Amino acid sequence: MLAWLERGFHGDMAYMAAHGLKRARPAELVPGTVSVITARMDYLPRATGEGWQAQELARLQRPGEAIVSIYARGRDYHKVLRRRLQQLSERIAHEIGPLGHRVFTDSAPVLEAELAARSGQGWRGKHTLVLNREAGSMFFLGEIYVDLALPSSPPVSGHCGRCRSCIDVCPTQAIVAPYRLDARRCISYLTIEHAGPIALELRALIGNRIYGCDDCQLVCPWNKFAQRSTLPDFDERAGLSGQQLLALFGWSEEEFLRHTEGSPIRRIGHERWLRNIAVALGNALRGGADVAIRSALTQRLQGASELLREHLVWALAQ
Repeated sequence: MLAWLERGFHGDMAYMAAHGLKRARPAELVPGTVSVITARMDYLPRATGEGWQAQELARLQRPGEAIVSIYARGRDYHKVLRRRLQQLSERIAHEIGPLGHRVFTDSAPVLEAELAARSGQGWRGKHTLVLNREAGSMFFLGEIYVDLALPSSPPVSGHCGRCRSCIDVCPTQAIVAPYRLDARRCISYLTIEHAGPIALELRALIGNRIYGCDDCQLVCPWNKFAQRSTLPDFDERAGLSGQQLLALFGWSEEEFLRHTEGSPIRRIGHERWLRNIAVALGNALRGGADVAIRSALTQRLQGASELLREHLVWALAQ
């Protein structure tokens, strides 16, 4: 982890460095912690059909269509998983008595993937995500830090072998080596975590992905075993799957907030939402002149922030 941080691979995510070794030492992050219970929660929508990976990859061939990462098309997983982990903690306490605990769902400096791998949830794939033989990688991770000594569960061996599909498919070559990701080049980081301008050399590579990127998971052979969620929370919301870029680009800030209520997308804000779509529209323009796209981009120039204006001007130049 320290070597990864020293190379700057975390980009703008300063919180990853701010807590130092507390991230790797649960008892320092939460004093009194003796054990960590790890959990996974599958998130493929209930209606996901056969051949879903190919169907998702086909979206890349429709430049006017907006691609939102699968996990973000439903309810914010932080809320769903946190609630269920808290309920589990309360059930444990009901059975054994007072239990000192704290629940985490990507909400603090916790090395989630490493904890999951060490506890046997799966192994770290070459894309750095956790892979499970019965569930692929389409799941969320969460933890309960407890002050109770529990028997440890052993890690499992890796099963990626010589496969490098995730490395080869990455549009921006963010997986710089097996098990090593440069977040500064990752489309998920650029469209979600990164608040500033997107690097010029990466904009064309983003294609029509406006929130996150699933490519490395879509080509992973293990995801043929990905499990459908049993919860309605992760069903696709209208407008976040198969929607046209221009329709989403037309949302006012009020409409953006209304459509993304309870969604993980809301946290990037309207400005970055428009920034991301502007890049995708510029990429769509490269395939041929489109009066409607040019008109929409031009109209957004009126009153645009400096950040948005930069991406609008770039898009119009394509």
